[in-house]
Amino acid sequence: MAKKALSPEERSEKRMMVLTPIISVLLALVIGAIIIACLGKNPFEGYAAMIQGSLGDMSKISKTLERACPLIFTGLCAVFAYKCGVFNLGGEGQFIMGGCATAACTLGLGLDGPVGLAVGLLAGIAAGAIWGLLPGIMKITRGLNEMITTIMLNYVAMYFMEYIYKNAYSDNGLPKTIAIPQGARLPEIAGTHVGVILAIVLGILVWYVIFRTSFGFKIRAVGMNPIASRVNGFPVRRLVLLAFIISGAIAGMGGAVELLGKTPYRLASGFGSGFGFDGVAIALIAQLNPIAALVVALLFGILSTGGTMMQSVIGVPTAIVEIIRGLIIIFAVAGMAAVKLPQIKAFVAARLDAKEKKAEVNA
Repeated sequence: MAKKALSPEERSEKRMMVLTPIISVLLALVIGAIIIACLGKNPFEGYAAMIQGSLGDMSKISKTLERACPLIFTGLCAVFAYKCGVFNLGGEGQFIMGGCATAACTLGLGLDGPVGLAVGLLAGIAAGAIWGLLPGIMKITRGLNEMITTIMLNYVAMYFMEYIYKNAYSDNGLPKTIAIPQGARLPEIAGTHVGVILAIVLGILVWYVIFRTSFGFKIRAVGMNPIASRVNGFPVRRLVLLAFIISGAIAGMGGAVELLGKTPYRLASGFGSGFGFDGVAIALIAQLNPIAALVVALLFGILSTGGTMMQSVIGVPTAIVEIIRGLIIIFAVAGMAAVKLPQIKAFVAARLDAKEKKAEVNA
């Protein structure tokens, strides 16, 4: 069946939605440059150091990809849930539980080699799915707000992880777990673990499921209008629950990959910290497009890795990078909201009408 042609207004709005994140990044970099200049430093030298520190050679590229990897998983987690109209803010908790389940299975069962790796990954995926299932059940059965329940479960996951690394599998009483056995770790390719490849493949798969399958169509339909979806016979409650489960499984897989692929291969304080909310920001900047989420996560990885080099070269605090990242989020979200305003839509429509009339006169 042929695709319905977009109207000029729809094409213009789509174009503005695509340009908004790009303009947001440029504006954030410009303001960051002004701040750096106000500190008496050269912003061009600083940004050059950032690029050199994050993409200068293969080892630095590998480091950047490793930094972006967990953000890809939590970003995809948020994308999938939001596409179904549910606001999963529990990506961090699901990520942490994935890491906890992987550590418990691998260390508790004494697994090593490919079996340990496979069981660890599957345990992480299952734990994340279960942690996503809980707020899903509370939403569809009791109508509880998923934003509140997922945030609360983040704290439960954090304290459960504390028990894992301080008590259950502590390394000689130290506040960290025993290291994952060498054979159960993710192998490396070109200096980075294969979890990066898994994350990229998963992003493509999520895009395909959402935009090219009937299941994805139902998920998007529920996200756009659950009442109309129910009237048309879609199992809305089941789809919402599945969105929570799949979203949690993606984040849980990210936790497993982070533990099995990245030094020090242990659970400790700070594991997964901030990844969940960064994932939400990535999903919003990417406008809930999984492929765009890969790109935005890579950008965040570049900022994170390159910020250290920028600090050492021109002597500015790494907080500058956090300011730039925060500005990108603010500008992107504000820009996307502005594009949807009736006043903006009316202005665009008036410009299009004027162009059409001018074309008629010239003809």
